[in-house]
Amino acid sequence: MANPSPGNSITLRVEAPSSFTATSELAAAVGAAGAAITALDVTESHHETLVVDVTCNTTDDDHAGRVKDALNALDGVTVQHVSDRTFLMHLGGKLEVVPKVALRNRDDLSRAYTPGVARVCMAIADDPAAARNLTVKRNTIAVLTDGSAVLGLGNIGPAAALPVMEGKAALFKQFANVDAWPVCLDTQDTEEIIMIAKAMAPVYGSINLEDIAAPRCFEIENRLREELDIPVFHDDQHGTAIVTLAALVNALRVVGKTLAEVKIVVSGVGAAGSAIIQLLKAQGARHIVAAGRSGAIHSGETYNDSHRSWIAANTNEEGFAGTLHEALKGTDVFIGVSAPHVIGEEQVASMAADAIVFAMANPTPEIDPVIAAKHAAVVATGRSDFPNQINNVLAFPGFFRGLLDAGASDITPAMLVAAADAIANRVADDELNASYIIPSVFDPHVAADVAAAVAAAARSAQAATAAGQATEPAAEAAYANA
Repeated sequence: MANPSPGNSITLRVEAPSSFTATSELAAAVGAAGAAITALDVTESHHETLVVDVTCNTTDDDHAGRVKDALNALDGVTVQHVSDRTFLMHLGGKLEVVPKVALRNRDDLSRAYTPGVARVCMAIADDPAAARNLTVKRNTIAVLTDGSAVLGLGNIGPAAALPVMEGKAALFKQFANVDAWPVCLDTQDTEEIIMIAKAMAPVYGSINLEDIAAPRCFEIENRLREELDIPVFHDDQHGTAIVTLAALVNALRVVGKTLAEVKIVVSGVGAAGSAIIQLLKAQGARHIVAAGRSGAIHSGETYNDSHRSWIAANTNEEGFAGTLHEALKGTDVFIGVSAPHVIGEEQVASMAADAIVFAMANPTPEIDPVIAAKHAAVVATGRSDFPNQINNVLAFPGFFRGLLDAGASDITPAMLVAAADAIANRVADDELNASYIIPSVFDPHVAADVAAAVAAAARSAQAATAAGQATEPAAEAAYANA
């Protein structure tokens, strides 16, 4: 199923005989090798030879090697060097710190640093809340990980997780002007992670937990939300749930079904699967079966994990105890946040008419989306090279922008729903179709709409709390206490 991707883009520096057809022959060889050529640049020209930079997308390192071999096989052609463009982007990291104030002379220095800064320090010492306005705290978040569940790569540790956290921070800045910084911890001890997060919290306006394995991530988030006065958000859980809900709302509009009536099967009961189920339940979904490696979660089984116990008690009312494949028969919606190739064409064909398939395992989904589309009315993945990319970047930049703008101290289910509604509403009625149920991550209005919706929900919660009123209806309370 793998297609050439910009994530595996290479540039080959090639010496070729000087001729009118030189570049077209290079392009033909690259195409014949199955790569997608994106640029041809002549960097040197001599009487007898040309040096050409050939840039193309491949599927993996082995494919890149085959492209190199195909060019070397041409008469008179030599590949001098191959550059991996993704690795080049990461040289020296993807972030830097840039001062917001000019330091041109002693006068500037005296105010930005000593002696003038001492006055600001004492103002904060007298009123700690002043740190929000007088320091980076008002616009800065920590992207915190222990490297235990990075992408689909697993437990690769904090140093190997750093490129992902840098990328996340870059997205925060690009899409919502939020200053984020990677915090990769060399410990996977729950208590140590909580202690470190609490100790560094004064610097940050919020904490984004990232790529921490379940079930440890649940306790870490719950404890930090209880013990800190800044919002703590586990994006693998709630960011995924927000965008999944937004996509499902629009997919149901396409097929003419409602959330309350459809039968939903969720494959994967880790961080993302649990949060998706909780948010769907809070929004009125009534028929959900969740499946792990050993089959459906049901109330007839005892689970050591409190989140699986909650799922068993709050889903699968009929007590279905079969396999994932058996669960899909007659189902309206499949949501996969699990592993590659866990279902096949036969299982999608067994689903109800006008079925919806969200195969979101990344980078390799639960089923080839091309195969799924033979039988399902709407198909979405987590990939950028297919329609309907369910990508957390639609949620987290604007979500944190809204939290910071409102000065929120906690996150409520109403904020999650508000964010999902804002994303779903970016797809207008005259734009909606089976291949366009979710807006582009580059839609410039998404982050702003999400931020406004989250900030409004946060201020509403603050006002209700100040008035001593209940802030969560029953469904939201069930979600919050799960």
